[in-house]
Amino acid sequence: MSRAIWLVIIGIISVQAGAAIAKDLFGTISPTSMVFLRLATSTLVLLAIARPSWRGRSRTDWVVVAGFGVSLGVMNWSIYQSFARIPLGIAVTIEFIGPLTLAVLGSRKAQDLVWVGLAGVGVVLLGFEPANLNAPGVAFALLAGAAWASYILLSVRTGRRWPGFDGLAIASAVATLLLTGPAMVSGRTALLDPRVLLIGAVVGVLSSVIPYSCELVALRTLPPSVFSVLMSLEPAAAALAAILVLQELLTPLQWVAVACVVLASVGATRSRPVHTEPAPG
Repeated sequence: MSRAIWLVIIGIISVQAGAAIAKDLFGTISPTSMVFLRLATSTLVLLAIARPSWRGRSRTDWVVVAGFGVSLGVMNWSIYQSFARIPLGIAVTIEFIGPLTLAVLGSRKAQDLVWVGLAGVGVVLLGFEPANLNAPGVAFALLAGAAWASYILLSVRTGRRWPGFDGLAIASAVATLLLTGPAMVSGRTALLDPRVLLIGAVVGVLSSVIPYSCELVALRTLPPSVFSVLMSLEPAAAALAAILVLQELLTPLQWVAVACVVLASVGATRSRPVHTEPAPG
């Protein structure tokens, strides 16, 4: 099991390193265009691996996978918009409220109210030091969290209708198509820069291909409860990646806020089984 745990940790580090590298390029290319490059890279890889069958599908199958793709696109677009406005670690911390809320709503245990309260404390603490926060950045992070919760719900329905990685590959293609127009408008000549294209491909590999691969292998032997607890480390990993790559430092109070949300997520996910679709990051 130790090998599986390390694979999940590698995936978490890879996702947040990709996010930090992407943010570092926002002065050259827009967040929307960067998300497009990331999704396009992961779509090409996923389609090559899955080679999904397009025939014999019902209308409901296509509606479900299309909705899954929209949630994937909105989630990635909105969190990158948040990255452009507030610190990476704080954005991921706020985003995590989405799946945390979903986990608590799916539980009937009174003790889960404790985790809600702890997460609420974390959010309130972030509000005490708003110097490097702004309303649009927080709003985009909340939208990303809501889209993440939707992604989790729709991934369950997609997994029941599409085998293996077929549904994820098609959903990724839908998300890429959804952002193609806006990316072309906002990216303009930057999308013709070989350096930008290369970094966008690197971000796609770091943020999607490596994590999906690591998690797919890890979940063959790792219990879902352990996987969920490990994924709860994402906010802390994001904050550390931001320090190393972007020199974004959090205040002690902000670190306490991140810790509150991480602990709330660990507590909530340990109290009920959650779906183990690879996290989108």
